[in-house]
Parts: sequence; structure tokens; C-alpha cells
Amino acid sequence: MTNAPSTTQSAGRYPTVLTAESLSGGNEDVVDANVAVVNAMFEELLDEDEISPAALRSYYVDFYLSQALAGGFAQYVFTAPEREEIDPYVREGLAGMGAAAHLDLFNRTVAAFGALTDTDVDTYLDGGSGWAAVGDIEEDATDDADADDAGTVEGDTGDGGAEGTVSDAVRRIEELDGEFESVLETEDIVALNAAWLRGQADLLVLADGDLDAHIAGRVSRISDLAERQAAAAEQAFEDAPEFEQIIRELCDIAGQTLERITMGDPNYEHNGESTLAWHFTTDQGEFLMLEDDDEAFMLDPRSKEILAAVEFEEAGS
Repeated sequence: MTNAPSTTQSAGRYPTVLTAESLSGGNEDVVDANVAVVNAMFEELLDEDEISPAALRSYYVDFYLSQALAGGFAQYVFTAPEREEIDPYVREGLAGMGAAAHLDLFNRTVAAFGALTDTDVDTYLDGGSGWAAVGDIEEDATDDADADDAGTVEGDTGDGGAEGTVSDAVRRIEELDGEFESVLETEDIVALNAAWLRGQADLLVLADGDLDAHIAGRVSRISDLAERQAAAAEQAFEDAPEFEQIIRELCDIAGQTLERITMGDPNYEHNGESTLAWHFTTDQGEFLMLEDDDEAFMLDPRSKEILAAVEFEEAGS
């Protein structure tokens, strides 16, 4: 009989944290719970070096699995923001949980992708050569490609090469994509991942109601929390759509705090014409943002008073 995991933190500084409820569920419940915990820690601005390494490895293995199932290795490449940082977590996670066949396939696929020319990369990420569907590679075509293409990727000069060379290189990585689900049939990553999490020596098991307090305790020990919050706010502003950036700038000029952007109304009547107006609320009420050719402005819908305005920069200025 498996021993119940300890509810006390070991000598490790950052334990792997799971809830008691998730551990009483199935394999997916355990893996999903770890993902939720890591996401919560990221949202509260804990850095990766302030989170359990095992929890991060499990987290990124599950991320890789989700992307590979959704669209092959190309999907993983599209959605992994910093692969040079994420790939090692995937490798270490697959190794730690005993997914040797998946680790071998991941390494071969990474190597094949790294050997692609820029033209090959574009072809592969745009949907491949159309030669075969993922998971449905015909054996005779595969054999022909192997025979005709032996050494082609390794010998590629990186200048794009002939059309056949590009196609063969893309076919090679498509073949590796085709192996994924067959490997998954013999090596269940979710089951291996869950078993590995359950077996962590530093596992800290919390009641659901205690998780927020645990994370808050960690956050309270962050010495540069204010700087992280400011950086996160700046990044959120840069990532926001243009209309939101304009509204936030107008609120700053007006000395108000944005609370919520309610809706965009494409038929708002202003000066006898229909125009797009964004409705939003601040700590001082409801307002509108409208644009013309040269500027955007914050309008009080009741008094029609313009409270703030920003001029658009001319292109190239």
C-alpha cells in the first residue's frame, strides 16, 4: 500500500504543493492541480526560482503534451515564448517521471527542428508540406523519404537549398510528429506525471482553503515585490490592445483610476455623426473614449465635456 504523502515541509526551501482534494482524484486531477498551483504562483509574481523545480518540470511537461496533441511540435514552438528556458524543464520532467520514449522523441524532434533552414521552418510552421497528415504517415512514403534523404538535414548549408531538400527536411519532422500519439499509447505521460508528483519527497499537501494563504505567505517574503508589480503593470500595459492603452493614458491625464472597459459602441452619435466610442468606468463614474484623425479624447457623456486628450504621433516622427 502506498504511504500517504507528508503534510509537513521537508528541508527543501520550496516544496511541491498539491491539495488533498486533488490527491484523492485521478491522474488528470493531480496534474491539473499542479498546473493551477503554479499558475497561481506566477500570477502572484513568484519567479521560477521561487517555485518547486519538480512542480515546474511537471507543469511544462503538461504544457508540451497539450500543445503536441493540439498541433504537433509546431504548436509547441508557436506557443512556447522562451524555448531555450522551457525545453530543459520538459527534458528534466520527462526524465524524472520515467517517460524515456517521449524524451527520446522530444530530443530527436528538437534536433530535427534545429536543423531546418529558415524556408523549412516557415513551411513547417505554416502547416507543413501537405505530404502526410500527422499520425497518418504512410509506411512506403516514409521508407522512400528515408532512403532518398539520408544525411540531407545534417548536410544542409542553411541557404534553403533545392526545393526537394526543403521538402525532405520538413517531411522528416512531420514523421516525428506522426510518432507522438503511437508513443503516447505505450507511455501515458499524464499517468507518469501524476505518479511522479505524488512521490515527491518534499510534497506539501494542503486543504483547498489553505492554498491562498500559503502562496500569500511566500509573496510576503519577496523583497522587491513593488518593483515586480510595477514591471508587471508596465508589461500588461504594453500587451494591452491599443484602445485600452489610450483609455489608460487618458485616465492618467484626468487623474482617475480605470476600473473597467465596458463595451465598444460603433454607432455612437457625436457631432451629428456615427463614430466608435469605448465605454469605460473609473473611480469617478462612466466615460467615453472617442478618436478623430489627430487625437483621442475622454468625454463625459452627460455634460459632453472633454476631460483629457492625447494627440497621435505622426508616422516616422
